[in-house]
Amino acid sequence: MEDLKVDGTAPSAAEKKQKPQKQDKERKDQKKASKPQQMPAKKKTDGPELIGITEPKTGDLSEWYQQVILKGDMLEFTDIPGCYIYQPASYRIWEFIQDFFNERIRKMGVKNCYFPLFISEANLQREKDHIEGFAAEVAWVTEGGKSKLEKRLAVRPTSETAMYSFYSKKIRSHRDLPLKMNQWNNVVRWEFKHAVPFLRSREFLWQEGHTAHLTEEEAGKEVMEILDHYASIYEDLLAVPVVKGQKTKNEQFPGAYYTKTIEGFIPAVGRGIQAATSHCLGQHFAKMFDITIEDPKQEVKEGEKRNKIHVWQNSWGFTTRSIGVMVLIHGDDKGLVIPPRVADVQVVIVPVGVTAKTSPEAREKLYNEIEGLRTVLEDASVRVETDMREGYSPGYKFNDWELKGVPLRLEFGPKDSEKGVVTTSRRDRDGKDTIPIPDVAKKVPELLETIQKDMLTKASDEYAAHRKIVRQWSDFVPTLNDKNVILVPHCLGGPCEDEIKDDSKGNVEGQEVDARAPSMGAKSLCIPHDQPEPIAEGTKCINPKCGQAAEKWVMFGRSY
Repeated sequence: MEDLKVDGTAPSAAEKKQKPQKQDKERKDQKKASKPQQMPAKKKTDGPELIGITEPKTGDLSEWYQQVILKGDMLEFTDIPGCYIYQPASYRIWEFIQDFFNERIRKMGVKNCYFPLFISEANLQREKDHIEGFAAEVAWVTEGGKSKLEKRLAVRPTSETAMYSFYSKKIRSHRDLPLKMNQWNNVVRWEFKHAVPFLRSREFLWQEGHTAHLTEEEAGKEVMEILDHYASIYEDLLAVPVVKGQKTKNEQFPGAYYTKTIEGFIPAVGRGIQAATSHCLGQHFAKMFDITIEDPKQEVKEGEKRNKIHVWQNSWGFTTRSIGVMVLIHGDDKGLVIPPRVADVQVVIVPVGVTAKTSPEAREKLYNEIEGLRTVLEDASVRVETDMREGYSPGYKFNDWELKGVPLRLEFGPKDSEKGVVTTSRRDRDGKDTIPIPDVAKKVPELLETIQKDMLTKASDEYAAHRKIVRQWSDFVPTLNDKNVILVPHCLGGPCEDEIKDDSKGNVEGQEVDARAPSMGAKSLCIPHDQPEPIAEGTKCINPKCGQAAEKWVMFGRSY
């Protein structure tokens, strides 16, 4: 399959050649945006023309996305393709996610830890199916200083094989169970696809939890609990709707017993995107790494030994891909739109109505009132900044903060002071309102929660409108081309799934494929936990070449 851009389309030969120059231009644009003091002030047209987004979201989505994350100070390129600098604006979101998730997994008895970045080749290769899933993406260290290593070391693509040798030593008895460990770290997967910041990179940040249990039932309960926490991160923090489900055998994690998943949706291109996964590994890795205990439930006579049994294991991971998904769903032609719960700056106060004719006394009075508002909001646990930059028009400042996605702007000038109000402007929608100054401490936090709720509602409605039930194969590709994911009756067979993926590329007579991505077939995204309806008796698989009975409604779609 061709390497794809953020919108799922293949880059042209001209785009591939022009990419370095394009990135250089964007770096220059970003430097302009980050140094507004070097720009001429007081011309109201300066701000949006110089620091704004020049490509609409409905145009070249890759160009729009790159401008938004660069000019919004989320990320910067490095001289290593696929490796990026997470600037404070994006890393702060990751910290909010860490705090949210840590609080919940600690209540489950999970302890944070850290394992080495390097994995021996012998250890990595102990589980054949697992390593085959990552083999093409493993980065290897072959030299240390000036010396060639006797045995090369893998830079971790994931830590199952790194951690389970330790687990085999740590777990000696059923009294050592459950063992629940998690680490926040970076991993490297040296893929050669077209890199997309946050969404697909060679190095990324994540958490990976690894747990061991006595029974399948205990392991399964945790898998679902973690999945619920992942969904909460997306929905409650990032205001991003997801669908919970189980991966088909074709799409599940290499070496897993089964994989649970949450699946997101990018409306701009009508593509699904895997948001996070929680895997029950079964006893597969326990057998490979000899993680055993004596069976505590076995009845034995005096002097007899209990049988050895293998533990049940889980692994689960959540990555910084979530930040890219959030940007793609909420961002607009003005730039970022950050949900209040993960915004480093939730509110910015901008002075207005200050002119050259404003007396020093009047200016000082206004600024003191603004600082008073700031104190009131800080005491109400609102993350707030004041923009007191001299020499820049309010319009310039408005555009600057809109570009960065600050959820709520408060404007305050002499007229507002006289009326005893502050003027509000929400980032997620147009229009202005006012709040009486005595009510600021109560009304602003309430408004931030309203913004959070409205953002999720808007995104949820859009996702729901683009999940279509399809019963006939003739409707399969046309419905995909209308920027939808689809729910179809399916037999759950792996070969059939491969056939659908191939035939939905558009090489079937009479089916017109998306001209922007002619090589992209639809794959199974998940078997949704919430099935749209029972499978009626006698219903056949959607694939006309299959002929088998359908077992479940499966969500298919073009995907990142």
